[in-house]
Amino acid sequence: MLIDWDEVEAQLAPVIDVEAMAATPQDASWHAEGDVWTHTKMALESLVADPAYLALDRDARAVVFAAVLFHDVGKPGCTKHEPDGRISSRGHSGAGDVMVRAALWRAGASFARREQICALVRSHQVPFFGVDKAPPDATRLAVRLSLVTRNDWLAMVAAADAHGRRTTDPRDRERILTNCALWRDLTAEAECLDRPRAFADAHSRFVYLDDQSGTRAPEVPAYDDTVAEAVVLSGLPASGKSTWLAARPDLAVISLDDLRDELGVEHGEAQGAVVAAARDRAKEHLRAARPFAWNATSITRQMRRSLVELCTSYRFRVRIVYCEVSATEQRARNRARAEAERVPERAMDAMLTRWTVPTPEEAHAVDYVVDVDGVADVAGAPAWPPSTP
Repeated sequence: MLIDWDEVEAQLAPVIDVEAMAATPQDASWHAEGDVWTHTKMALESLVADPAYLALDRDARAVVFAAVLFHDVGKPGCTKHEPDGRISSRGHSGAGDVMVRAALWRAGASFARREQICALVRSHQVPFFGVDKAPPDATRLAVRLSLVTRNDWLAMVAAADAHGRRTTDPRDRERILTNCALWRDLTAEAECLDRPRAFADAHSRFVYLDDQSGTRAPEVPAYDDTVAEAVVLSGLPASGKSTWLAARPDLAVISLDDLRDELGVEHGEAQGAVVAAARDRAKEHLRAARPFAWNATSITRQMRRSLVELCTSYRFRVRIVYCEVSATEQRARNRARAEAERVPERAMDAMLTRWTVPTPEEAHAVDYVVDVDGVADVAGAPAWPPSTP
């Protein structure tokens, strides 16, 4: 199967910088083939020759093709020449995840397809090393990933990455390919190769993934001693969080925007005092076992994890409600706000460099309220890429 590279590069122009990838070198020990774009093309050519890829349906091929296409887009910004002469690109998987999300959101991609692609991009190296972890940790990692992507697709993306490179020592490449095959075996044994791992209930899933002892089994129900539920809103500004809350007037709300007004803190100023005041108010609800909602953007995984850990320490269940609208709608809503409430474009652009979408393993429940021009899009028809080999 041939790839029309002129067409691919034309489609990519509004999404990623191919020239930057072509100008980014790689360490010869692991990438003797040369620059990032050369490697990406080799990986894609390997993918489309894989019988397992050809056996996928059209939508699945679109997701896997895009994941291989984008898997190293984070490298240009992460590549460094080390003092010992080596070239490194630490953190490029996570950086690529954020870049792809922002680019595809602006391009109008389907939410469902976009997040499938992003999950594969940020985890594409896991099969290289995941099987080398201690058995409980490897299994928990496989289970965790099964909640956000398909492990058979992930192994396919990783194998294409391995095939699309030349290593100084050929044994290194073979070892990577062996680990990709072993990842398929491990995830099949863990009952999560091509589907999410089943659990007795949401609380049991959360407890299993939060357990560090490695002694819990996914199929064993966990005792539920939770006393109430906290709702953590998440989403970019003007994405519908306050609208969602307006339909639940009986729910106590901690709003960081309201606290900024109370404390006289502007958006561009240090927010430490605002967050500290919000956490103090949250503790009042937690101590009283009183359900409440935390209304803020919460667009980073670190911020959400901090809130989840606070709430679960008081035996609360946590529900994350993620809201999103199209880039066009978000801009229109933001411009329609009063000037004092409007988020400057520069601040919005900065948010997009940190923007992550909550995943099911982060809390007891994650709800997605995604609206694109008045149409719910969580399970909507994929819209990008427009065509794949």
